[in-house]
Formats: sequence, structure tokens, C-alpha cells
Amino acid sequence: VQLQASGGGLVQAGGSLRLSCAASGRISTYAMGWFRQAPGKEREFVAEIRSGSGTYYADSVLGRFTISRDNAKNTVYLQMDSLKLEDTAVYYCASSTSPFWGRVRAQYWGQGTLVTVSS
Repeated sequence: VQLQASGGGLVQAGGSLRLSCAASGRISTYAMGWFRQAPGKEREFVAEIRSGSGTYYADSVLGRFTISRDNAKNTVYLQMDSLKLEDTAVYYCASSTSPFWGRVRAQYWGQGTLVTVSS
């Protein structure tokens, strides 16, 4: 499965962005996740949506970000609201046949899309 992330860009603090992750194959049986890596930091878990549509979030984004999936379009989304400066990072989508459980590991990774939040 190849994953293509898009939707990143420059946004002011407090603003919103929606990221998309388009897969080359069916994703209905996969857990899909979003991760991010800020400059000089390790990659970290952001959110996941499981094949049964259960969702889980990192504490840092809970209540501000929403992950969703459209299996008919083989696409996963990350709606990001109330963005903060510390949300600046390269965002990666990923897929796995088993839940992520907040761990940074996946079977397939997308190429990343840069989100920059300015003051």
C-alpha cells in the first residue's frame, strides 16, 4: 500500500487545516494513523482510527484534532483545529494491520506533509 499525504501548509495560530492521506489500495481492514516529527525531535504518535472506526488521540491534540476515514475513497483525514505553534511539524500518515497503541511503528508510511503554525 502506498500512502500519499497532502494538505499541509502555513497557518496562523488558532487556525485550522485538514490533512488527507490517499492510499493506493483498500484500507478498510487497516488501522490508519497520523504521526508528526518536529525539527530536532523524534517522530510521535498523533492519532489513529481503527478498522472498526474507533479513534484514539495523543493527549496533546485531544479535543483539537479529529481523525476520520472514508473507506470508499481509501482516504484518511486529520482535521486540525485551534492550531498551536507547537503543532509545527512534518505530518506522516501510516497504516498497520494491527492497532498502533500509540507506538511509532507501522507497516506502511506516507511521505509526509509540512504543517507550519505561525504567531
